[in-house]
Amino acid sequence: MTLFESTFPGRCRLWLMLACLAFGLAQAKSPYPVVQLKDLPEPLRLHWAGLKPEMQPTSHCAAAFDSNTDTDKMVMKCSIHIKMSAEGERRAMRYCDEQRAERKIKAPCRLVEE
Repeated sequence: MTLFESTFPGRCRLWLMLACLAFGLAQAKSPYPVVQLKDLPEPLRLHWAGLKPEMQPTSHCAAAFDSNTDTDKMVMKCSIHIKMSAEGERRAMRYCDEQRAERKIKAPCRLVEE
């Protein structure tokens, strides 16, 4: 009998394992590429700072840029008022990809992280 088995009775073990599994899934990383806020061009950082007061923990932004100075070659799209974080990521990436295609930006969209 292992220490784990002797410390926790059968039912308690099951709940403990389920809680650990749920915690692990909650901490799962996004499948999308990310860019740090400090690595964004100044115009995109200013845009993000303007949106920050409205953002919730489930809000996400995605950005793509080919140039650090030409604002025609950069895009940032956000999903702010959303209930589920994963859906916010998907929408931000989709909105960003649509704008990226319109502006002919070659760099891929990436989620913005603080």
